[in-house]
Amino acid sequence: MNGKPETPLLDKIKYPSDVRLLKPEQLQDLADELRADMIYNVSRTGGHLGAGLGVVELTAAIHYVFNTPQDRLIWDVGHQCYPHKILTGRRERMHTIRKGGGLAGFTKRKESEYDPFGAGHSSTSISAGLGMAVARDLRDADSPDNVIAVIGDGAMSAGMAYEAMNNAGALNSRLIVILNDNDMSIAPPVGAMSAYLARLLSSSSFLNLRDFAKNIVKKFPKSISTTAKRAEEYARGMATGGTLFEELGFYYVGPVDGHNMDHLLPVLENVRDAGGGPILIHVVTEKGKGYTHAENSPDKYHGVSTFDVGTGAQDKSTPKAPSYTNVFAQALINEAKLDDKVVAINAAMPSGTGLDKFAKEFPDRCFDVGIAEQHAVTFAAGLACEGYRPFATIYSTFLQRAYDQVVHDVAVQNLPVRFAIDRAGLVGADGPTHAGSFDVTYLASLPNFVVMAAADEAELTHMVATAASIDSGPSAVRYPRGEGTGVELPEHGKVLDIGKGRIVREGKQIAILSLGTRLEESLKAADEFAAKGLSCTVADARFAKPLDHEMIRKLALEHDVLITIEEGSIGGFGSHVLDYLSNEGLMEQGLKVRTMKLPDVFIDQDAPAKMYETAGLTADDIVKTALQALGHNDLNSSQING
Repeated sequence: MNGKPETPLLDKIKYPSDVRLLKPEQLQDLADELRADMIYNVSRTGGHLGAGLGVVELTAAIHYVFNTPQDRLIWDVGHQCYPHKILTGRRERMHTIRKGGGLAGFTKRKESEYDPFGAGHSSTSISAGLGMAVARDLRDADSPDNVIAVIGDGAMSAGMAYEAMNNAGALNSRLIVILNDNDMSIAPPVGAMSAYLARLLSSSSFLNLRDFAKNIVKKFPKSISTTAKRAEEYARGMATGGTLFEELGFYYVGPVDGHNMDHLLPVLENVRDAGGGPILIHVVTEKGKGYTHAENSPDKYHGVSTFDVGTGAQDKSTPKAPSYTNVFAQALINEAKLDDKVVAINAAMPSGTGLDKFAKEFPDRCFDVGIAEQHAVTFAAGLACEGYRPFATIYSTFLQRAYDQVVHDVAVQNLPVRFAIDRAGLVGADGPTHAGSFDVTYLASLPNFVVMAAADEAELTHMVATAASIDSGPSAVRYPRGEGTGVELPEHGKVLDIGKGRIVREGKQIAILSLGTRLEESLKAADEFAAKGLSCTVADARFAKPLDHEMIRKLALEHDVLITIEEGSIGGFGSHVLDYLSNEGLMEQGLKVRTMKLPDVFIDQDAPAKMYETAGLTADDIVKTALQALGHNDLNSSQING
């Protein structure tokens, strides 16, 4: 069942120009082969499956109707783009997707001219598309080029999408937005009548008649013209569900069956040939379409590991330790059992953050706000105002989207919102758009914040308990993707002393001060130093803010070299340590200080171990850094001792 499928039609397709040579009646066969090819490829590589399967027909139809890449096509969010990549010259490289040196799991500008905009985060397509449309108009007002933004209904839940639509309606630039509704969250039933209405409403004759009527109505008194406009909009809104989009200035067409070429093609062709302002096409699709296992379990098959095509069984390695996400979830459940003021918020990532488990225990105290991180943070701030203990549980990369709210709505008001920051640090196959590289830098620079980083899963349990206890202001605990280290877990977390680290190993010459999960590599480095006759202290900072000044002073005064290490960007933990050492004059006594952090580049996706090598954050890198600081560039222990 895992053999390569027969794809005679797809084999003839190298680029979308080849798709446009087909007859319309061949497109469904092409879509069927495209779907089979995608399932085959993802079964071997893992990756995003369900979303791409849902847009197979839509992808083929768009490339058939529109003149890509001259017509700009933007996917939102980018994990829908696998069929698009197959049709745009990348089919032979699909086996490399999400691997080191391979194709990205999202659209990426430097990868192909068919990817005019990179999209790792959602809800950006309409803004970017409007920018491209306005640039086109400024360059050539009569240009026939189209800009098409395909946005999922989940992505449409973010405020940015509506901000962009509001602006597009005001500018009245020609922009095509395709709303891919795969949850039936907006659409009424799709059938023959809705297909007929969509064709009618998108036809040039109807659009011309509508424009003619508008011009006539403008000559009437204002009260009559306003009444006529509202009557037309609301009549169509009741039939098709598009009133909201009309109010934002878009001409609404739909709903359209996204798996029926006979419905898709005429609508896309009508819209392509239409003039005027922005148009929204409401397309209804089924996530996982055409693969029974994905249709029946869309969440389970959204992102997959390698799997057996016949059975749908995914290849899962046996975990050596529980994941940090699951440890966090259980720790938060434990705190919630002790305190009915503990509540949890996530932004459309209940299973990714572990809050699906929390919701089963406390359904009335768990809130999924959709893809709306800004709202999530201020919503948490409102809860904190009323004496609740909110945990805003958001991936590091997504919390970046709500930084203004973190600053103004939480930090300035010194509200006790607790941020649980999952996916802190490098994240492997998801690459730079999802890496949690900057959270320590952007949080520890804010007054009033307590910022913690867990070195292992037991520490994470303690830090959740600590965050729950802090009522004096905002706090954050960061933890990585993946499995823990296998340490024994406490039954309940203990509240840590705020701003106090711990000495894990005592030594004399070299001190390693680790923040977060590089502690294990620090201990390996200490073993290597011992083998070379060097004595090494290893400390776990626990807190990036406030710093443990007493411990840092002790390390500085009693060692020749002090190395800080963190899985974060410049401006973070190491920078705060340097600031303290400098201001206290502790580097004037001959102490050699080195800060190890993520390099000043975006690191492409790869296996995690490879990414740490690229970043220079392994035990060997620690040893090399310390020896160079001591003036020993050769790692030979006999030379060190000589």
